[in-house]
Amino acid sequence: MPKILGIDLGTTNSCMAIIEAGEPRVVENAEGARTTPSVVAVNARTGERYVGMTAKRQAVTNPENTVYSVKRLMGRRFGDDSVQHDLPLLSYEVVKHSNGDAHVKMGDKTHAPPEISAMVLQKLKQDAESKLGEAITQAVITVPAYFNDSQRNATKDAGRIAGLEVMRIINEPTAAALAYGLDKKSDETIAVFDLGGGTFDITILQIGDGVFEVKATNGDTHLGGDDFDQRIVDWIVDEFKKDQGIDLKQDNMALQRLKESAERAKIELSTTVQTEINLPFITADASGPKHLVMTLTRSNLEQLVDDLIKRTVGPCKQAITDSGVAAGDIDEIVMVGGMTRMPKVIEATQELFGKEPHQGVNPDEVVAMGAAIQAGVLQGEVQDLLLLDVTPLSLGIETMGGVATTLIPRNTTIPTSKSETFTTAAENQPSVEVHVVQGERSMATENKSIGRFILDGLLPAPRGLPQIEVTFDIDANGITNVSAKDQGTGKEQRITITASSGLSETEINDMVKDAEAHAEEDEKRRQDVQKRNEADGMTYTAQKLLDDNADKVPDDLKTEIGEKIAAVRTALEGEDTEKIASASQELQGSMQKVGQIVYSQAGAGDGGAPPPPGDGSGNGDEGPPEGTVEGEFREV
Repeated sequence: MPKILGIDLGTTNSCMAIIEAGEPRVVENAEGARTTPSVVAVNARTGERYVGMTAKRQAVTNPENTVYSVKRLMGRRFGDDSVQHDLPLLSYEVVKHSNGDAHVKMGDKTHAPPEISAMVLQKLKQDAESKLGEAITQAVITVPAYFNDSQRNATKDAGRIAGLEVMRIINEPTAAALAYGLDKKSDETIAVFDLGGGTFDITILQIGDGVFEVKATNGDTHLGGDDFDQRIVDWIVDEFKKDQGIDLKQDNMALQRLKESAERAKIELSTTVQTEINLPFITADASGPKHLVMTLTRSNLEQLVDDLIKRTVGPCKQAITDSGVAAGDIDEIVMVGGMTRMPKVIEATQELFGKEPHQGVNPDEVVAMGAAIQAGVLQGEVQDLLLLDVTPLSLGIETMGGVATTLIPRNTTIPTSKSETFTTAAENQPSVEVHVVQGERSMATENKSIGRFILDGLLPAPRGLPQIEVTFDIDANGITNVSAKDQGTGKEQRITITASSGLSETEINDMVKDAEAHAEEDEKRRQDVQKRNEADGMTYTAQKLLDDNADKVPDDLKTEIGEKIAAVRTALEGEDTEKIASASQELQGSMQKVGQIVYSQAGAGDGGAPPPPGDGSGNGDEGPPEGTVEGEFREV
């Protein structure tokens, strides 16, 4: 049975896992690392694309074409407050698409956020196939619990573009709970505190006897490690400006170096009380180059990010209230996400829940392992496990006066379905518009609009007489389907809220084809690089062969090989791989002549050419001399 890959598609890093013998196992990427940076870049000159660590490494010299933290743009409109807040902080350009969504510019192309995420997923897919030795076509992908419908659909689109059938979208804290509670036999109430690179979730669950029941969830889809890093960057910029009078925010390359140093300093301060930020040649002015050397202490960092840590308290308190569980009755607080390594975050969590958090899981890998467990459940490899998740945000429709009327309250167990009957607001109204909204505010305009559709063909009737039944259906992925039915005529209009990620079916199909074409291009590029490396190695081998056998090789052959080595090196200066391959082949032919001469001279020195195999007695049946090991030789 083909494996289903469990994927934690993170803001900063992504991770993948599979089920083996009923247990989750993290799958390493092609570089041998257990996590992959969620970074994509393009070389503007050659069009070459980089994903993962190779993209992250070149970010300093190519900041405007390196896209990171794209998860924060998934399913968002360009005009959203969170997008506008991030615009001045990003090194790449975010543009408004014709449908109003936020898209990113990379090289000479504009990409939808799901397309960028698909490039990360495609690398994970290819690396997993290489490691496991089999094709991967299906995946379970995690999302922050507080992701709305648009963001969930955008994630599903990303999987599809990458060539993956997304079997299930699962909430990150719920996935972490699965990994934590897989072997737990006793009943427990746990809180999963998930503070990652770009998002924060808090989920309260009851687990026991293989049942994982989510009681409540809350969070902030725009709070994470990126915000902590930015505080450090702002502090460095301010201090340097005071000292040198130069604003580093005007220099994209310097800013990228600052971002990397800020992240490094933040990580170091989780295990030490102070760290040095040392960036030589950070910039220059008329007086010459400038160097940046600063010391950041843990207490200073805690002051810089104090309000960010406090922003986790509100969602936690709301989740505790919604769950109906007292804070003192929670048995364990499971810490997930890289930011939960920060001592001040641990301290704040301990203060809030009144007990020391559990840190026995790897915060970078536990979500992917949970996704793999869910994949195992779908495949039947993991038995006796039932997951009951909830919808994080209330769902409803806009009614007369712009009021948001809730049909499915937040923290309702999914899958679920709910119907409500509405009527017309005007005389002889021929149609009704059903405007679907998601959120907790009382007015529709203050909530997230996730779709509209029109039910027309209503029979002329006085206001208040037609009966229109609106049905909401939320599937196990947390994705919504809505239908409206005129009970008088039986006419029905149904939509799946899928266009909310901003991508039409045609656009998704085009992106799928583009992703497949890029995979072929990447493979061709890899083969071209391999040819170049082989050719380069051959020139070295040929030169060494000549040097080692200078006394045995005639001058005309030396000249011939020298010319062919030069021809290969000239070909390597260009981009024509066929020319490189042809020149290499010719060089190889000349090198074989040297081998023949050396072996024939060696044979002559022993009293003649070596006899044919088995020629010792003339009958050809005699085996090799004693001590000879028979075997096949192959070119390496």
